[in-house]
Amino acid sequence: MKSEDAREQVSESVARIYRTESRRILATLIRLLGDFDLAEEAVHDAFAAAMEKWPEEGVPANPRAWLVSAGRFRAIDAIRRQSRRDAARIELADRADVATLYAEADDGGSLEDDPLRLIFTCCHPALAPDAQVALTLREVCGLKTEEIARSFLKTPSTLAQRIVRAKAKIREARIPYQVPSPADLPNRLEAVLRVIYLVFNEGYSASSGPSVTRPDLSGEAIRLGRLLVELLPGPEVIGLLSLMLLQESRRAARCTPAGDLVLLENQDRSLWNREQIAEGLALAERALGSPGYGPYALQAALAAVHARASSTAETDWSRIVEIYDVLAQVQPSAVVELNRAVAVAMRDGPRAGLALIDSLLERGDLVDYHLAHSARADMCRRLGNKAEARDSYKRALGLTQQEPERRFLELRLSELAG
Repeated sequence: MKSEDAREQVSESVARIYRTESRRILATLIRLLGDFDLAEEAVHDAFAAAMEKWPEEGVPANPRAWLVSAGRFRAIDAIRRQSRRDAARIELADRADVATLYAEADDGGSLEDDPLRLIFTCCHPALAPDAQVALTLREVCGLKTEEIARSFLKTPSTLAQRIVRAKAKIREARIPYQVPSPADLPNRLEAVLRVIYLVFNEGYSASSGPSVTRPDLSGEAIRLGRLLVELLPGPEVIGLLSLMLLQESRRAARCTPAGDLVLLENQDRSLWNREQIAEGLALAERALGSPGYGPYALQAALAAVHARASSTAETDWSRIVEIYDVLAQVQPSAVVELNRAVAVAMRDGPRAGLALIDSLLERGDLVDYHLAHSARADMCRRLGNKAEARDSYKRALGLTQQEPERRFLELRLSELAG
């Protein structure tokens, strides 16, 4: 019985470590082995080895280092077994051995930097922008191909082919797994900032699944943001970190204990993380006080207005509309226009916001974006137009993949029916 209890405890530990560490372990193995697919196999082999050995040997003091080592050596063994049939694999095994020597001499710092190295690799300018984003979401975030395909409005098979081609391009072009030199860093920064914010958004508001948030992803994005600020403390890098901290500060209030979605206007602001807010506000002022700030600093300014308000009613909605006006010039997008429309509705009333949203939808923008239909439904509900509100809530319900959002929309429909 004791042995069974020990195995169950180890199994729980392995599952927890897989959730929190597997993407970092993958990033390190990609660097050491130089091959995405081989590294993914090595991660699975390493966790299988942990399930075999840890019940007898105990969980090691540094599980991540143990798993990296186990995955690396099993991958090298697999390469050597196949090397007679594949000359390219011999070279890969030799490079993996050299990498092993460096890894064993490493003091551990590079392990922490590996996810950042992987993001710079995925965002190499040799790859198309869509491929950069798709590869990062797959390899850094661990999203399933089907989940990424939905966000791209592509079929899973099309998206999978795009990811395969991107991996092949990295392998064939020998794109290095490293952070660029200081001279090259500014030219690569825009793509990296974009994908780190995508990682954060997937953690802050999961695109699908049973939970509103994925704190492992938002926490990792913030950690990477801190590393970038150390590397290149420009206004947009600082602005992105500020934005992520200010948004993450609300996480504890964004869902009920049962996991149901809580809108901003209904959140218990005493649950907001004041330490993150203080740091985020200081960073926002620093970013906006520097020349050359852009969309991330402006979005941080928006988040700062919310962070300073004690309630929705006390929020300076006029200031928010003004910031959106500037953001729409700096970074024009339909989503920015949608968010501005919501702010206008809070300032001038739902009829004004509804006119702006209807104009967006009539243009053909955001017709497949569930939040546009959800926002329209809310305007109609507030105006007392139940029939149109129901139609828009149903449209939003048909487009969302996140379970808490689905429950929220179903509740709204139920209230309208009642």
